[in-house]
Amino acid sequence: MYKLGAFMLALPGLAAAQGPADNIAKPLVPSDYERALTIGAQYNQLTVNMPDVPFWLADGEAFVYRRTTQGKHQFMRVDAATGGKQPAFDHTRLAAALARASLKNYKADNLPFDRFELAGDARMITFTIDNTPWTCDLVSYGCTANAMRPDVYQYDPTPPAENDPENTSISPDGKWLAYTTKYNIFLRSEDGLQDIPLTWDGSEGNYYALSTLRWSPDSRHLAAYRIRPGHNRQIHYIESSPTDDLQPKYSSMTYPKPGDALPLLQPVLFDIIMQSKIEIDNASFPNPYHLSPIKWWKDGRGFTFEYNQRGHQLYRLVEVEAATGKVRALIDERSITFIDYQPLVMNQRNTGKFFRYDVEDGKEIIWASERDGYEHLYLFDGRTGELKNQITRGDWVVRAVYYVDPVKRQIWFGASGKEKGEDPYFVHAYRVDFDGSGLTALTPEPANHHIEFSPNGRYYLDLWSRIDVPPRLVLYRASDNAELMQVESADISKLIASGWQPPLSFHAKGRDAETDIWGVIHKPLNFDRNKRYPVVENIYAGPTGSFVPKSFSALVEPLTQMGFIVVQIDGMGTNNRSRAFHDIAWKNLKDAGFPDRILWHKAASAKYSWYDISNVGIFGGSAGGQNAVSALLFHSDFYKVAVANSGCYDNRMDKIWWNEQWMGWPVGIEYSLSSAIDNAHRLQGKLMLIVGEMDRNVDPSSTFQMADRLIKAGKYFDMLVVPSADHGAPGNYSELKLLDFFVRNILGQIPPNWNALSIKLLKPN
Repeated sequence: MYKLGAFMLALPGLAAAQGPADNIAKPLVPSDYERALTIGAQYNQLTVNMPDVPFWLADGEAFVYRRTTQGKHQFMRVDAATGGKQPAFDHTRLAAALARASLKNYKADNLPFDRFELAGDARMITFTIDNTPWTCDLVSYGCTANAMRPDVYQYDPTPPAENDPENTSISPDGKWLAYTTKYNIFLRSEDGLQDIPLTWDGSEGNYYALSTLRWSPDSRHLAAYRIRPGHNRQIHYIESSPTDDLQPKYSSMTYPKPGDALPLLQPVLFDIIMQSKIEIDNASFPNPYHLSPIKWWKDGRGFTFEYNQRGHQLYRLVEVEAATGKVRALIDERSITFIDYQPLVMNQRNTGKFFRYDVEDGKEIIWASERDGYEHLYLFDGRTGELKNQITRGDWVVRAVYYVDPVKRQIWFGASGKEKGEDPYFVHAYRVDFDGSGLTALTPEPANHHIEFSPNGRYYLDLWSRIDVPPRLVLYRASDNAELMQVESADISKLIASGWQPPLSFHAKGRDAETDIWGVIHKPLNFDRNKRYPVVENIYAGPTGSFVPKSFSALVEPLTQMGFIVVQIDGMGTNNRSRAFHDIAWKNLKDAGFPDRILWHKAASAKYSWYDISNVGIFGGSAGGQNAVSALLFHSDFYKVAVANSGCYDNRMDKIWWNEQWMGWPVGIEYSLSSAIDNAHRLQGKLMLIVGEMDRNVDPSSTFQMADRLIKAGKYFDMLVVPSADHGAPGNYSELKLLDFFVRNILGQIPPNWNALSIKLLKPN
């Protein structure tokens, strides 16, 4: 479920739910539902100068950010040296140009992208709309759509076989063109007079992949991967209600699942002068889940790649000597549970732990690791592979590396949990020397900080906020941390005057009676502390990240507008804390932090008289859907009502990378123990399943198999299948069904007869 955290937040059908208790003065009416489904847009109209995450232009001397005022967007460009600020382009002309080229209606204050790049002396702007790249001339204001990018859903990264002699890779010295034909590698001289086969043994079932080919900088060697394809698992779809045809449409998608036979990648090396193959011993990487792209040292002495062993308990930096093909393991990362091998990025909801930076062409290597129980940075000798020193250390977590200065031997990075007395998820910026000395805190404000360094390392931007403090965007000079400019400060005075209130941060001890578990409480509309309100939990316990909001947002949980309390909690098994905290998820996704969540709920109820946990509801989407069902199956003594959207109810049914990462390989009994499908007979509470028939993230068959097993177990449940809908089944219809389900089963009220009402809530949005 890579990139899922950010994707899910964009789906209105996956918003959080809340539920009031027994002190509702009057039955809910259609206007209450309408307010719940529209209040977010209304609140968005009441904020002024809200800055989005900024981005630097390529030269590092200017940056751009999008600001929103009363729901209208404008891109602003700022010169870092002078502080000059102006619109990044003519928004009106660009909207008109896009409309002419696309035959769609675009507004100047709501352009359909949130970032872009400039080229051609800033004359050309490029951006992406609905997976299609666009280029617009900022002088003539003409726009052109380019070829669509590959589908966002790419589950099989196997480099393809290419047999086109015209598709070539040129050597750095320009003397040779490498290409593949009939599954083999050939060399063609620059004058076209020589065609030399480097290999003869390629075949459809064991081919040399052109896209993996890498020349050594001195053009003396060539390296590539030879690939034996794995099992080509397909999942199949019937789109029952296409918009452009009366008849159903059929399609398929490659979608490897846990336990499937994987492609086998093995590196090969060639001496170009001798036109011969240099043998490489594969004993150091015998069972790859993945091999990273080949990376040559600049002096041509050899190349490296990262070996991610299947099962994700060994991650190895491998070096191959160019002259001899000799292999050695430079750095080994080992774990008895799992190695979170995805890149370490500043994304709260979706980040891994891998970071590598080569200093002076590999003389030294900066490497991220959790080997001491927390994510930290280490300095290795790149020639010997020996550890020189640990750069950062302590009971806190490195969350991102912003910039490395190999001359000053300094690193700018983000970390959380270091500042005592603060929310341990707040990210702050720091600077440290390669030897671990000189650790300096750069962001004193007790808030969540998002840092963007300029490409040239001269400046950085700090966008900071809290759930109760609106964002500020500040420009700093990196050399001395001097503040250069207050770029933007949001104004939420009208929002507050309207009655909006931020969520309440709350923490309590987890299952070990020592670790603080953090969450937020979204209070209901017209909150009265003398009343009691039922609680609904919005859950996403996927181990890819942490999901409780830490930065400001004017958005509200729709169910709060109907008298419910809605909560979000990061229990054990989620990311961005210690290694032990994260390890709870390993081979045990059914846990989902529930022992911690239930204690958190009970602590909140003990502290707040208005917090009623007598009939707790829960809902979530994707992994959160699996979590919501698991709440009823494994913790029915506490959770009573659930709505599960687009869930993976058996991890053997879902995509291979996400599930083998957390549930392990080979596939074992743990998959069945965590399977909601295999445990469907345990259902006690009230459940609604929601699925889009064209879900291309989680195989929709998972939901249908869940339904099948519930029926066979004699269990009663509700189910909504949304024709043509993708992951999350987004839209007001799904959201309204969720609201109705909690109103009926927690409040005990009969929802309105929507078919008898002439309203817009049920129409497509």
